[in-house]
Amino acid sequence: MAGDKVVQTTGLMGWIDRRFPLTKMFKEHMSEYYAPKNFNFWYFFGSLAMLVLVIQILTGIFMVMHYKPDAKLAFLSVEYIMREVPYGWIIRYMHSTGASMFFVVVYLHMLRGLFYGSYRKPRELVWIFGVCIFLCLMAEAFFGYLLPWGQMSYWGAQVIVNLFSAIPFVGDGLSTWIRGDFVVSDATLNRFFAFHVIAIPLVLIGLVVAHIIALHEVGSNNPDGIEIKANKDRNGRPLDGIPFHPYYSVHDILGVAGFLLVFAAIMFFAPTMGGYFLEANNFLPADPYKTPPHIAPVWYFTAFYSMLRATTDEFTWALIAFALFFAVYILLNKNIKGLWRILWPVVLVLVAVGLRTFDAKFWGVVVMGGTVVILGFLPWLDKSPVKSIRYRPTWHKFLYAIFIVDFIVLCIIGTKAPSPLLNIVSQVGTVIYLAFFFFMPVWSRLGKFKQVPDRVTFKQH
Repeated sequence: MAGDKVVQTTGLMGWIDRRFPLTKMFKEHMSEYYAPKNFNFWYFFGSLAMLVLVIQILTGIFMVMHYKPDAKLAFLSVEYIMREVPYGWIIRYMHSTGASMFFVVVYLHMLRGLFYGSYRKPRELVWIFGVCIFLCLMAEAFFGYLLPWGQMSYWGAQVIVNLFSAIPFVGDGLSTWIRGDFVVSDATLNRFFAFHVIAIPLVLIGLVVAHIIALHEVGSNNPDGIEIKANKDRNGRPLDGIPFHPYYSVHDILGVAGFLLVFAAIMFFAPTMGGYFLEANNFLPADPYKTPPHIAPVWYFTAFYSMLRATTDEFTWALIAFALFFAVYILLNKNIKGLWRILWPVVLVLVAVGLRTFDAKFWGVVVMGGTVVILGFLPWLDKSPVKSIRYRPTWHKFLYAIFIVDFIVLCIIGTKAPSPLLNIVSQVGTVIYLAFFFFMPVWSRLGKFKQVPDRVTFKQH
């Protein structure tokens, strides 16, 4: 747009634009999409997540050309890719490194959203789409983990699928249906291959598109948590905004260059990352008759795996106390009104009763799944009068720091063989993780908050 006059494209672009809104889409999402001018380092990770997604899709296509989804041939086909296919080892290591780097980037992207309140109004749907993307990534990684048909792939899938048998009444049938057999077998491999290569990527791409469309509809958040659309010039452009292209499209090249250097260094010099990216047991063909001494998922699942293992029969008593305490708090809290004041305590009391009705394995699955799903409720759990961590009380920052350290500790414990001491630490870590979110409606509104400026704070660089 030039004022109120529409600029018509000519030539080939004009021919395309009369049949497909290519220029219009480019303007809406790139050259005329105004982003806050105070983006910092944390805003690299959204574009880096898109980059890794492209890497995973492209390398996956090349691997599928040579991979055999057959229990007798799967492991050998991966070895064939590594040893016989020209540059196949690069493609395989790009894919395996990309899987871990995807979660590194996504975890940092979500952490930035947590710091700056990117889930707050009007971006609730953007955040929900993001959590759905995270759940899809976890499913995609899990289904892909079985495909090399190595020892850890096989037994890891056996353990995770068996967790579904803990669901009351339908668990055994559900786990058998997921496997396609009574044990992890060729039928399981074919099902997981179909989900990993076709079904989940289609859903994932759709969610990514929805995430970006929703983001560009409401506008990007910024480190100050200020809505730049509130201050516009006479042409309707945000005073604190700059076009995404060319400013941030060029700016992101710096982040891409730095990321690719790290990515290449890992891929060429430490593709296994000491067993965290690729376990030693996965270089051995799957053997249904020989169980590895210690079965653990890949590092990006280990925090949730720690919480699963932490939920023992004794630990359920702590969860009961936690649920009852929270129910009493809601009943006594005058800020919670209407149906929620009655509904939440009833739900929590039912949970407390259910904790002693069903076994610990079931509640371990609930805790593991709940710790992910609860992220989707952040827009309604956070009651802070300000969005950004910059303007919150200092002790809020310590809570965030404790949460981050707690998550890292849970990740580390999940890679270790279980022991009484580590089990106690993981139980404490699980309580800290849950308390951070469950008590967020309380602590997020407490303390002395700083005055949020009317305009974004920006230093030229």
